Amino acid sequence: MDSILDKINNTEDLRNLTHKEQVKLAEEIREYIVDIVSKNGGHLASNLGVVELTIALHSVFNTPKDKIVWDVGHQTYVHKILTGRKDDMKSLRQLNGISGFPKTCESEYDCFNTGHSSTSISVALGMARARDILKDDSKIIAVIGDGALTGGMAEEALNDAGASGSNIIVILNDNEMSISKNVGGVSLLLSKMRTKKLYTSTNARLKKTAQKIPKLGNKIIKLVTGVKNSIKQIFIPKMYFEDIGYTYLGPVDGNNLEAVETVLKQSKKCEGPVLVHIITKKGKGYEPAEKDPARFHGTAPFDKKSGELLKQKSKDYSKAFGEKLVSIAKENERIVAITAAMAGGTGLKDFKKEFPDRFFDVGIAEQHAIGMAAGIAKSGLIPVVPIYSSFYQRAYDQVIHDVCMQNLHVIMCADRAGIVGNDGETHQGLTDMSAFSVVPNLTIMAPKDYRELEQMMDFAVSYRFPIFIRYPRGGEGKVKFEKHDAIRLGESELLKSGTDITIIAIGKMVERAVEVAEELNKIGIKAEVINARFLKPFDERNVIKSIQKTKNVITIEDGLLRSGLATTVNELIVKNQLNNVFVKNFGYDDKYVKQGTVDEIEKINRLDTQSIVEELVSTKKYEVNEAVNG
Repeated sequence: MDSILDKINNTEDLRNLTHKEQVKLAEEIREYIVDIVSKNGGHLASNLGVVELTIALHSVFNTPKDKIVWDVGHQTYVHKILTGRKDDMKSLRQLNGISGFPKTCESEYDCFNTGHSSTSISVALGMARARDILKDDSKIIAVIGDGALTGGMAEEALNDAGASGSNIIVILNDNEMSISKNVGGVSLLLSKMRTKKLYTSTNARLKKTAQKIPKLGNKIIKLVTGVKNSIKQIFIPKMYFEDIGYTYLGPVDGNNLEAVETVLKQSKKCEGPVLVHIITKKGKGYEPAEKDPARFHGTAPFDKKSGELLKQKSKDYSKAFGEKLVSIAKENERIVAITAAMAGGTGLKDFKKEFPDRFFDVGIAEQHAIGMAAGIAKSGLIPVVPIYSSFYQRAYDQVIHDVCMQNLHVIMCADRAGIVGNDGETHQGLTDMSAFSVVPNLTIMAPKDYRELEQMMDFAVSYRFPIFIRYPRGGEGKVKFEKHDAIRLGESELLKSGTDITIIAIGKMVERAVEVAEELNKIGIKAEVINARFLKPFDERNVIKSIQKTKNVITIEDGLLRSGLATTVNELIVKNQLNNVFVKNFGYDDKYVKQGTVDEIEKINRLDTQSIVEELVSTKKYEVNEAVNG
């Protein structure tokens, strides 16, 4: 049979297919996605689960006039294939290629940029209200997963939309699993609602039968409707969505194309907010992903036949953190670990196994995680909260108001700090140092390697005040550090003495500083290398001493220059009136950084060793306090 996928270049082509052709298309799309992700890496299991749902959405609704807002957005590969980007998928997540998330700059079918969880209902409701004001007749659809529904923002939006009276369709893609297993009351509620199929089918048959009874049919239906809520309670103890204002449709088998199209057509006819409950299978159609959807949530390139990674994962910072935390917790019973639905990603799986009574997964709820940590700390225990850097932004208020304002002993760990690579703007961890450096009472640290991370964790446990430790995605670099001075509050570490230039770096960029110093030494420039260790409090005394000696200083960091290490050093120079000092700052300018490998991104932003050395050597004229963005 000829390929159906080859014939699909836009949604109009899709709408002209027969049902049999659509089913064949779903098979071909799955094969194509597995082929692409096996080569490029990416989010596999979630995309395989939504193939039929996505085909149905673009068949039933008049996209792009009708707007689909995808929550998180990592499940939009099928959407991109069907909306004119089929061939572009070969460049998925690569430098200058197509993004793994919705991007309005890519296509008019991408109506909103998404990348973080639990935002779609808020955005869709905003679009619906704007549509009503503008007297448009488009449909607005939010697609949200059951994992994302555990996020507080989703609950706030559900509440508002339910009472709004606006025509908005919320599609709950229920695959019984986010990245980690779902937790909490929402998960329990959905488990009960999956049993509603019996109630729904029985109710429909009774109505159909009653309508056939001459004269009495409608009266019987009206009478039955009067006791409908009581009957519901027998089958469904908590009809949450209907209680807060939604017309609830489902649950429906989300991998049955005909069933999904039928319920979506029904949702179009409803007035007011509608919630369509779709049950899908994560990893559908690819056996390794069906068996282990968590591993195939986000995956590196793999062998299609076996499902095994082409390059086996080695130890990384997350694992080093997790191993050290277990070691500390064995000696200190006051240690408690908290995750926001990312136990595996942040290295807490072993802690969960060893200390189940001291481990708490709060779901996709970073604000709650930090607020709860504050309560735990106030009660005398020591909470440790590892969250991806780009997600820590969501708990900013709680860090300020609940933790630091009360000077509570909460250990906050920012995993994936700096550049993470192929997931692009929404996941790069560039803002944490800039954002948190202005928070009073907060100590900020970053390790140069695993050993220093372990030292910092020991220090953090004994410190008794708010502390923030950031570390990158992936493993250590090529430089092997022999020196590991004891950690003392606000003290840097002198790694290499020199007389010509001072290089100050923090975290993973300390390795870059050593490499630059070695290259400069080859051309007769003797560099002094300082591992800052602490961004806050900063080691003013030793840094000033070094700058006064060399009169030349550069800073290197894997974060935004503004309010990070560069700003800290530049302000130090001005405050202490260090005259005739040459300064260059290497980091990321005031911008969002797109996808690519870490090496590619660093080279583009002139943060690789060669570019930094070239920049220094090519400088002809030293200007006082000149801040140059790398």
